[in-house]
Amino acid sequence: GSMGGMLALPPGQGPHRVGCTDVMVGHTPQGLFLRLFYPCQARAGAVQPLWIPRPEYCGGLADAALGRRWCSALLSIAVGSCRVPVSWNEPLKSCSTGYPLIIFSHGLGAFRTLYSSICTELASWGLVVAVLEHRDRSAATTYFCTAQAGAEQWIPFQRVPQGQKEFYFRNKQVHHRAQECVRALRLFQGIAGGRTEPNILHQGWDLSVLKDNLDLSRVAVMGHSFGGVTALLALVKEPSFRCAVALDAWMFPLENLLYPEVPKPVLFINTEKFQTPQSVAKMKRLSCRNGQSRIVTVLGTVHEDQTDLAFLPGKLFSLIFGTRGSLDPHRALTITSRAALAFLHRHLGMARGEQGGPWFGGTLVWGALGWPLCPRAWGCCSPKLRGLVAAPRWLLARLWWPCHL
Repeated sequence: GSMGGMLALPPGQGPHRVGCTDVMVGHTPQGLFLRLFYPCQARAGAVQPLWIPRPEYCGGLADAALGRRWCSALLSIAVGSCRVPVSWNEPLKSCSTGYPLIIFSHGLGAFRTLYSSICTELASWGLVVAVLEHRDRSAATTYFCTAQAGAEQWIPFQRVPQGQKEFYFRNKQVHHRAQECVRALRLFQGIAGGRTEPNILHQGWDLSVLKDNLDLSRVAVMGHSFGGVTALLALVKEPSFRCAVALDAWMFPLENLLYPEVPKPVLFINTEKFQTPQSVAKMKRLSCRNGQSRIVTVLGTVHEDQTDLAFLPGKLFSLIFGTRGSLDPHRALTITSRAALAFLHRHLGMARGEQGGPWFGGTLVWGALGWPLCPRAWGCCSPKLRGLVAAPRWLLARLWWPCHL
């Protein structure tokens, strides 16, 4: 990426050019705010959007994610001018079979643009990705537009209130977040059914263009950290979600009662440094409901490697977050996105006439992973594959085949 500033995000590797727009519906906190990544038409003179959409987000990020307000100015200088390598507000590329849809949930103290690299990658393979900006006060900051012209109401980040048990506070938030994922799906279902949903943001990308270009029989939910566990709960709440991809899921907020309720396939992609044996045990327990669920750990990675923050220069990253992973962030992104694509391809399927699928090339996915496996091996429970001996040493700490332990 040749963007200014200190953050160079990689462009998508797939065959589609990627467009991006913001969508806000409703004039109350019960509405929705999301960023859409989608395959777009190639046109000259396309503008690239800023990575930090507004200065308020720098302050919010410094305060929420880092607990250090002083970082705000530093972040602003370092990344304030950085741009995302996508085309802002460009027209959607039409698709007769309809694109599959992914609803994406952000982590604690994050917001809608912090996962631009992985969302761009998914969209470049022919998926439409809707990244929610949650209004449960877990976002670094967010806002809604009141009915009064031009008036904005900001919703700041909230820490666990004094004297309140963290589990109850976070559990309430995760239910709020999962409900927002379901509402986002309802929004797209409404549009597909011909309902007019005005995008109240002034740039006004017309949502009705999605009407004949989404295949809402192929919908998945995905998220990182707090968003990873949100995706699991959304899978319980909404039968239309066919599967979930949980990036380094923070399992703590989910009540044990719900573990037997996750009947659909889940792909857990963990970083090496974040998970505890207890949370991995929870993942295994949850995965046992479905023989297609998988738990993968990528060696040499830390929690932030699944966000755009991985692409900050090493010294700045270390100053703000501490030790960075030993695996190159571009490599980590490739592994994560290709594993997710292979899983999504398997469980969302291809529409007839897709000729091997515009958003998935079997050899490409597995070749990038360095796994000497054909895509079919993903669903194979042969004990021989358990260790994946032929995989590069840095790639996987372990690949669990649930219920065959």
